[in-house]
Amino acid sequence: MSLLVVGSIALDTIETPFGRIEDALGGSATYFGLAASLLTPVRLVGVVGNDFPPQHVEMLKRRRIDTTGLVVAEGGTFPWKGRYEGDMSAAETLEVALNVFGTFDPRIPPEYEDTRYVFLANGSPRVQRAVRSQLPQADFVVCDTMNYWIDNAPDELKALFGEVDGVVLNDAEARMLTGRDVLMDAAAEILDMGPGLVIIKKGEHGAMLCGDGQVVALPAYPTSDVKDPTGAGDSFAGGFMGRIAATGDRSAAGLKSALGYATVVASIAVEGLGTKALAAATPEDIDKRLDGFREMLAL
Repeated sequence: MSLLVVGSIALDTIETPFGRIEDALGGSATYFGLAASLLTPVRLVGVVGNDFPPQHVEMLKRRRIDTTGLVVAEGGTFPWKGRYEGDMSAAETLEVALNVFGTFDPRIPPEYEDTRYVFLANGSPRVQRAVRSQLPQADFVVCDTMNYWIDNAPDELKALFGEVDGVVLNDAEARMLTGRDVLMDAAAEILDMGPGLVIIKKGEHGAMLCGDGQVVALPAYPTSDVKDPTGAGDSFAGGFMGRIAATGDRSAAGLKSALGYATVVASIAVEGLGTKALAAATPEDIDKRLDGFREMLAL
C-alpha cells in the first residue's frame, strides 16, 4: 500500500560520546523514510537546497524511497548541529537555520494523490493541515508534533488533531499539551480532540498506544549499543506506519504488531551515528530482532 511522508530533510552535524559526523543526511522525513522503507516503499515530499549532495538522493532511491516530491530550491539545505553528553537523554542544539525549509509550501505531486497512508512529520501545524487538505482520499493520516508548536500554535495544533487519524508525541509533550500528569489521562484528553488513536513515546521506557477502546504498552527493545538517539522518534513512526502500510491491518492486533515493529526499528536507529545504522539495516535484521522481542515479552 502507498505510504507518504512530508517533512524535513537536513544536513546534520552531531556529536555524541561515541563520535562526530558532519553534514550528514538527516531530517525527520529522512529518518522516517529509511525506517519505513525496511517494510514498504515510501513516497517523500520535502525540500533541499542546491548544496544538497546528489549521492544522498541516490541512496534514498536505492532504499525504495520515491523522490518525485523532492524539491531542490535556490539556497541552503536545513542544517542542524547538536551535541549529546552523559546519558544522551536530550540534545543540546548548537546551531540551526531553516534556510529553504523555512519557506517551503509542500505541494503533493499528481503521482502521489492516490496515497492511502500519510505521515505528517513534525512541523508547523498550519502546513500540516494544508498538506492534509491536499489528500482527501487518504484513509489513515498520522501526525507528529513537538513542544514548540504546543507553546506557540496550540489552537492550530488542536484543529489539526481533529483532521487526522492518529497523533504521535512523547510523554513530556502529552503532559504539556493537556496539563495532565497521568499519561492515561493525557491520552484520553488528546483522543477527545479528534484523532482515533494516540501513541505516546516514553524513550527508554517504551511506548503506549491508546484508541478504539484499547491500550497497548510495550517496553523499549533492550540495547546496550546506543550511539546516537537523533531521529529515534521519527524512526519509531516509520516502523509503525511502514508495518500498517505493508499489511493494511488496523485491527487491534494489527496496531499492536505495528507498535512492536516501531519499537524494534527505533532500537536499530540509535545504534549508529546519524542514519548510518538505518541505512545499513535489512528487513531480515528487523525480523530477527522482532523474534527476540516477542520471546522476551512472552508471559
